[in-house]
Amino acid sequence: MLKNDTKPFSLWDVPLALVLLTRLPLPRLPEAIFTRQARAAWAFPVVGLIVGGLGCLTGWMAMGASLSPFVAATLLVAVLIITTGAMHEDGLADTFDGLWGGFTRERRLEIMKDSHIGTYGVLGLLISQLLRISAVTAVMANGAFWAVLAACVFSRAVMPILMVSLPNARNAGLSHSVGVPNAGSVGVSLGLAVLIVLLLGGTQTIIPILCAAIVVGALAIIAKAKIGGQTGDILGASQQLAEIAFLLAVTSQF
Repeated sequence: MLKNDTKPFSLWDVPLALVLLTRLPLPRLPEAIFTRQARAAWAFPVVGLIVGGLGCLTGWMAMGASLSPFVAATLLVAVLIITTGAMHEDGLADTFDGLWGGFTRERRLEIMKDSHIGTYGVLGLLISQLLRISAVTAVMANGAFWAVLAACVFSRAVMPILMVSLPNARNAGLSHSVGVPNAGSVGVSLGLAVLIVLLLGGTQTIIPILCAAIVVGALAIIAKAKIGGQTGDILGASQQLAEIAFLLAVTSQF
């Protein structure tokens, strides 16, 4: 057992958060570290900064190779999807299928657990990714790479908030196994995300932050009403919807 295993915060939380939220190749972590999964939630915005940085680097290189903003944006989004193993996109599809494909709480949770994708999931993915790529195209065309980074950072800070504010609806799955972060981890996650976002974009990020928060708040209300809380899929959907809402709000300011 590692000595820092019971500390509120640890540098081990950053690689642990990367293991939880990405598919990046990482060295094998000590088993004792995985007892910190809930406490590592403060590092989720750091994951957004790393993943967003890799995406922005790809987009910047594509633009440097004289590719169109749309192609560069598509490649950037592809990197975001690949580095995370499409877990958030999968959560979005399952959320749309479950919340609108069933008539009872039990049936909705059953649909969300099913590995097959339905009409709502397909349409949800199609529309969300069209909006996502369109928004990234606009910010890249205006040289606002910071907006992608900021969206990636803030959208990962909303997940710990839902984890602590909504009960686990299934009492099983990834979200349940990770556990509930404490108020300190959630507060640091949100504070760190807002600080990074403000440093990247200044006061013009206030409206995008509010828009992302409103969209995630609406998702939380719907999830509570339809399935009684959150699941890993709801958390994944919250990341996607927050990122897209943030980016669309930025584009409205151009």
